[in-house]
Amino acid sequence: MTLRQTPSQTVGPYFAYGLSPEQYGYDFSSIAGGDMAPDDVEGQRIRVEGRVFDGAGAVVPDALIEIWQADAQGRYAHPSDPRGSNASFKGFGRFGTGTDKQSRFIFDTIKPGAVDAEQAPHLNVIVTMRGMLLHAFTRIYFADEAANATDKVLNVVPADRRHTLIAQPMGGNVYRFDIHMQGENETVFFDA
Repeated sequence: MTLRQTPSQTVGPYFAYGLSPEQYGYDFSSIAGGDMAPDDVEGQRIRVEGRVFDGAGAVVPDALIEIWQADAQGRYAHPSDPRGSNASFKGFGRFGTGTDKQSRFIFDTIKPGAVDAEQAPHLNVIVTMRGMLLHAFTRIYFADEAANATDKVLNVVPADRRHTLIAQPMGGNVYRFDIHMQGENETVFFDA
């Protein structure tokens, strides 16, 4: 018998059941949600919200957005971070757009610090949705960060496309970041 590669399948719409069950009302717990900052975590509390748009400009009502980020001191909750882990801040969130009446993703978190001198504060983002064979990777930077001017990753992106990676302040502690999968304002996506 010859073993062959399993054919690819698109993700969803069933990923909600396994990846974000509490948000969708299933009776078992999720490993992550949109509320990422316990009260005992230091740092500036922020909300990052936005919507996912398909190539025709329509809102995608069933996307799943994951973020992974550093804490306010630029430390990831990872055992190989030599600076030590901030155990109460996991830095990982997951939000299904099908759980919000406006099809938004909403993360209540803390503003990350710079991981090192070469990177501006940012959120690492994974987009999963119907019709995609593989998930997409991008980053969210913050418009009010001076370090964006010297960020090595952001500066590899052509100047006329950088705006697709930058969240805009909306007043108070809220930042807006929409993800465009295709089209004129297509978000810049990165290889893993």
